[in-house]
Amino acid sequence: MSSVSSINSLLSSALGTSSTSSSGIDLSSLLQAATGATSAGIDVTSAVDAALYADRAPERQWQSEQSTISSQIAALTSLQTALSSVSNDLDSLNDLSGPLAARTVSSSATQVAGTAASGAAIGTHLVSVQSLATSASWYSPSLPSSSPSLGTSTLTVTAANGSQTSFDTGSGVNSLSDLASAINAAGIGVNASIVTDASGSRLALVSSTTGSAADFAVNYGATGAGTWSSASLSGSSTPLPASSFQLGDGASTVTINVNSGDTLSTVAGEINSSGLNLSATVVTDSSGAHLQIASTGSGSVSVSSDPTFNMTRASTAANASLTVDGIPITSATNTVTGAITGLTLNLTGTTPTNNPATLTVTSDTTQISQALSTFVSDYNSALSQVNSQFTYSTSSGSQGVLGSDSTVRSLQGALEGVVAYNSPASADSGSIQSLSDLGVTVNDDGSLSLDTSKLTSALADPSAVQNFLQGNALNGFAQQFSSEIDQFNDPATGAITNEISNLNQQYSDLQSQVNDYESGYIASQQTVLTAMYSQAEIALQQLPAEMQQIQSELGNNNNSN
Repeated sequence: MSSVSSINSLLSSALGTSSTSSSGIDLSSLLQAATGATSAGIDVTSAVDAALYADRAPERQWQSEQSTISSQIAALTSLQTALSSVSNDLDSLNDLSGPLAARTVSSSATQVAGTAASGAAIGTHLVSVQSLATSASWYSPSLPSSSPSLGTSTLTVTAANGSQTSFDTGSGVNSLSDLASAINAAGIGVNASIVTDASGSRLALVSSTTGSAADFAVNYGATGAGTWSSASLSGSSTPLPASSFQLGDGASTVTINVNSGDTLSTVAGEINSSGLNLSATVVTDSSGAHLQIASTGSGSVSVSSDPTFNMTRASTAANASLTVDGIPITSATNTVTGAITGLTLNLTGTTPTNNPATLTVTSDTTQISQALSTFVSDYNSALSQVNSQFTYSTSSGSQGVLGSDSTVRSLQGALEGVVAYNSPASADSGSIQSLSDLGVTVNDDGSLSLDTSKLTSALADPSAVQNFLQGNALNGFAQQFSSEIDQFNDPATGAITNEISNLNQQYSDLQSQVNDYESGYIASQQTVLTAMYSQAEIALQQLPAEMQQIQSELGNNNNSN
């Protein structure tokens, strides 16, 4: 047997390869057996990763611990949120201006309604309304539209305190719309608008508030000018409303009476026959017909009001007048405060004589009932989260992530224990001594239920309910339970708060271990292994050529022999 055959046979026997191979050695099988690769050569990255996987076993243990810690933090944070809701409910029940202090007001008459502030005294009141607060209003005669000329006059608004504001027309303020805009822009407590109907357009002035202090008077006329013109009408024959005005020439004054149906021509004739040094004519132009008066001497024209635009009072601003529990009251508005402490009265009409409205102030049982219902719901939610940690799961084969947590176990006992609270013997809580007296009962699983019918009966004695929940000097059930929860949930010192902080530190410490292990050991191992496998890869790639050379040399020696 040749040397080559002997070597091939030996390698075949050692490596399990066939001696009939042309090279004598199956290198692909050799490399696959050595590296697990599916082709000749070494996948250095895969080989290094496979080697490092075993080295990272401690990391995987630390990361598993981190995963457990994360689950515990999430469960505790969720429990914190649930407990915060319960705390908020208790704070509301312990608030002197909260649901227990809410009041509702009923009235025997539609003319008087009322609302009550928190803590208003419970009781009944008699309210008689003699008159409502009103606003002042004035209106002008109808003009053909909102745009005809207003003439050369001055509209003067006199407030109840005597202050006056004047608006000159005929120069820039030429129409009803211009005048309304000027009045609104002045901010004098008078709202101006244009009312348009079948008869034409009118200026309407209404005080922005009610009450006698909001009253005002209006005059539209002029004094001291050499000529004067009235507002324009659609024509000289347009009938005028009945009115009267004072007309002067600087020396004398007369009263000009206008009868209903008179025209501008009628008024002009009356003026011209008055004996004053004045001349009146009717002028018709593009804006319509207007009365024009001019002085015939050295005097001036003085007109107290415009016969075509004589403002008429529609209402006088006045205070509301009422009697509350026999005490006479006046109010500038129909929303009356201060007559009854804590109550606001809303007046919409007068009450019949000798038949006052009866206002009854009671506890707002709807708000109290809702507050207790919310408390029961939030308590059940928190207790359910706690209990779920100690419930064995057949699917996972274990309890919750907090199943061995002593803090959560203590919290469970605190929740179940506090609901058994009874008022101390020294507390004057009347007929309400426990939650069950309010209709709150404990179910077999520790959760609570609210019997609204029993609660409604208990609320018939609101002071007893308040004494139980708030106690003397706010030391009742709500405060006692809130203090228990604070031991666990206080944002600074609570047991759960501290535990979450500790778990976060543990998580951080584990992460530091992972980071240090990666940088201190895995990184160096990766460098060493990468170099080793790279050299092996190079050697394996060179092996076929070296084997061929060896076989060639062996073959040559055999031939020479």
